[in-house]
Amino acid sequence: MFTDHSQWLRRLTNPKIVLCIFISVVAFYIRIDFVKSVTHHMPHDSVNYDIMVRQLLEKGVYAYKSEEPNAQVTPGYPLLMAGVYILADYKNHDPFPFIRYLQVLFSMVTLWLVYLTGRKLGGHWAGIFATGVMAVYPPFIWANGAILTEPLAAMLFMLYVYLQLIVFEKKTALSALLAGAVFGILVLTRPEFLILILASYAFFWLWRGKAVRVLKLLLLSMLGAFIVLSPWIIRNIVTLHEFVLASTQVNPFVAGTYPDKNYEDGMVDRRGKTQMEVAKERLEVGFTEHTWTFVKWYTVGKTRYIYSRMFFGSGHSPYYAVIPYGTMYHRGIIGAGLLVAIALLRRWRRPSVLLVVLLVVISITRLAFVPEYRYNFTAMPLFIILGSLLAATAVDYMARRRATKGQSFVGKEF
Repeated sequence: MFTDHSQWLRRLTNPKIVLCIFISVVAFYIRIDFVKSVTHHMPHDSVNYDIMVRQLLEKGVYAYKSEEPNAQVTPGYPLLMAGVYILADYKNHDPFPFIRYLQVLFSMVTLWLVYLTGRKLGGHWAGIFATGVMAVYPPFIWANGAILTEPLAAMLFMLYVYLQLIVFEKKTALSALLAGAVFGILVLTRPEFLILILASYAFFWLWRGKAVRVLKLLLLSMLGAFIVLSPWIIRNIVTLHEFVLASTQVNPFVAGTYPDKNYEDGMVDRRGKTQMEVAKERLEVGFTEHTWTFVKWYTVGKTRYIYSRMFFGSGHSPYYAVIPYGTMYHRGIIGAGLLVAIALLRRWRRPSVLLVVLLVVISITRLAFVPEYRYNFTAMPLFIILGSLLAATAVDYMARRRATKGQSFVGKEF
């Protein structure tokens, strides 16, 4: 009994555990203090979500920016909001504070998942470095005040990434089904992630080369995703009389056809045309008559715009300065992540390359839509983890040089 107690104390006082607890306490305090100490702004997306959820609860109509049923947005976040509205008694109490505190919990779970993923790929210190960086990265504090999909999507995305790594490691049917089910919930929250499951298994096939086993795991993951997505698909077939896998919203795609977001460039006549017709005509005219402008916009232009600055949430007052030089901090994370990504391409047969693959696919996918700073939010945990692999490897290298026996205390190299 005494021995067990001593072992427990030794584990509790382990520097790694102490650091993890300290980082978690600091992260939780900052997020709670932010949510309760500032006045949060309501952008138009949040207002539209509020109208949508109230309409769903009071009239039974699921529709975004309309009183007629539609599938413009996937139901992941609106249904979560609806549940909170009911629990908060929304007709008598403001439900938004409850959502914000719930999103703080999402942020803490995301922090834990980033630690687990970093530890799996680079050892304990990589996980700790990643957690420390993420704990004070301003957007992961500010976003908790926004009535937007970002906090939920980031948590689900990191859960999917972690589970997908487990699939690669264990190769079991249960792990593949579970990863697929979480992926389905992720798609119901942010449909642009839909292509990631194919990209993940394409990498797995190139890495391991056993096509039959990879295909089996892919099909199991797709089955898990389909089970989760099927109620939404059936609803759309029954209510809208059409097959809709994710959503029908086209506005972000149309808005992405305006270089430098100049919405009054007069390139085509928009009168009497649907948004999709306008988008197709703009792409045809743009790539034939303004080729260089459109090629630049759909490559470096949008990429630079998305990643050049951090996401500031929905706005708040007074300004909550988490750390000084936040933009430089953001760009440092991007730079370190890119450096590791390039290094990994030279030794790509390792699980950490999955993060690079997902980053590339996410970035290419978002080139099809209007660029916004908020679109880098869900990608930032991957940049942070990649940077943590570099930091852990650097510390490991210095430790090995000083160690008399040449044994690493950090963990794996990326």
